[in-house]
Amino acid sequence: MKGASKSATSATSSPGTLGELRTEFGFKTGVSGAHMARTMMLADLTALLFTAPKEAKREDFNRRIVEGNILGKRTTSNRWLTARHMSNLFGLDSGLTVFRLLRGFWDVDPPSRPMLALLCALARDALLRLSAKRVLETKPGDRLTSEDFVNFFNRELPGRFSEKMTLSLAQNVAASWAQAGFFKGKINKVRIRPVATPATAAYALALGYLCGLHGQLLIESDWARLLDLPRDQVIRLAQEASKRGWLDFKGAGNVFEINFRQLLTPTEIKASHGAN
Repeated sequence: MKGASKSATSATSSPGTLGELRTEFGFKTGVSGAHMARTMMLADLTALLFTAPKEAKREDFNRRIVEGNILGKRTTSNRWLTARHMSNLFGLDSGLTVFRLLRGFWDVDPPSRPMLALLCALARDALLRLSAKRVLETKPGDRLTSEDFVNFFNRELPGRFSEKMTLSLAQNVAASWAQAGFFKGKINKVRIRPVATPATAAYALALGYLCGLHGQLLIESDWARLLDLPRDQVIRLAQEASKRGWLDFKGAGNVFEINFRQLLTPTEIKASHGAN
């Protein structure tokens, strides 16, 4: 993403236009992620959330995946691995802010689900987050292959992974971006624009807000850039989200006031933005 560096630490945390990734809200930093082994598993997430109550905790999700086998995995070990990877990617706990917000939008706006899943996974997977830099520099109609992602990771994180692991990572990352609606095609993926809605805009801006961003910085943050839209269209989606009661939005020129009293608790607002 914009502002990412070639060093492992800065490349996977990107403090500039992402803001501060606060782990107490469910963000994850580091130099690894679930995409070393899996994609973001959109179909599995959809099936899982279809059956689970909104207040479900991580142990409830684990029981459904492992004991109930609602995802239809053949072996117990695969069920445990699936539960672990999905927990790493999404949190799967209503006590985690990033997952609670995902779940709230998931239930009210089904067309937003691919992008909602991606945004949550980006908040929790440092390597997927880093790969956004490569995706967002492409334009609709551009082609991107797994080899392009391999070259990207080798350049950004030289010598960190074996050739086999880098290829697996590249393939999984490419598949997740395709699941989210950024590409079509299997081998040579063609860049397209994803479906961005008021719900995905509200979620993306809320993630940026939790990272301490506000006003114009929030509208122009990397979280907002993930909507893959011109700035004026991001603003229009934010205004529509405000009409639906998901956030408060006021703006004129380059001055914006955006808050999330409807979505976030007073404790979350204070922790991310101080006393204001």
